[in-house]
Amino acid sequence: MRYFIQLSYNGKNYCGWQRQPHSPSVQEELEEAMSMLLKKEIALVGAGRTDTGVHARDYYAHFDSDSPLPDRLVEKLNSFLPKEIAIKQIFPVKNDAHARFDACSRTYQYFIALEKNPFLYEQSYYIHFPLDLSLMNKAGEILLQHTDFQCFSKVNTDVKTYNCQLKEAYWRKEGNLLIFRITADRFLRNMVRAIVGTMIEIGRGRLSLKDLQQILLSKDRSKAGYSVPGHALFLEEIIY
Repeated sequence: MRYFIQLSYNGKNYCGWQRQPHSPSVQEELEEAMSMLLKKEIALVGAGRTDTGVHARDYYAHFDSDSPLPDRLVEKLNSFLPKEIAIKQIFPVKNDAHARFDACSRTYQYFIALEKNPFLYEQSYYIHFPLDLSLMNKAGEILLQHTDFQCFSKVNTDVKTYNCQLKEAYWRKEGNLLIFRITADRFLRNMVRAIVGTMIEIGRGRLSLKDLQQILLSKDRSKAGYSVPGHALFLEEIIY
């Protein structure tokens, strides 16, 4: 029987979702907790990897079990797992359902604080210089005209294609926060953080919209902007 598990996590203390040899990961924490409670080895397949420090409000993984799940498993897991990881639900799916490949879209949001705030510094990126939000939204419109995002991808990554179908990419202002929302069928490693860093350079006048077009066509990561810190990035939603 195949099951989906829906969860959320604060990524502050983790190298991301995916297991790494010498760093703590969300996958490792959850697999060990489930294996102990179910008294057998559980292997999870996640919806995708997230960078170090990145958070997920909505994340899915799947696993197989040849025996029925015990009662109150969600409650037991939440009692056993560290406070940074919360299980929302576990539910049966078709045996060929796949947490990664069946996802239709993923939505990320990035949070920029425009004033120093001791209650937001762990989950937003503080910027003390002005940004032109109109220009940054025009940059988002340019992104929607493209499908190849190699220029924003981590180099030496093992992907077969750099093509992504973007559905939205825009900024909004809420009080003293700037929030970037981007949705696509898939994302490349480091892609959102590199896009945000490039947009910040546009918003402060260091790059132009014409520069952005040239960067996209160049397929060269070194020509794009810097990667912003991961602690202000949230995986908000996955649609199946």
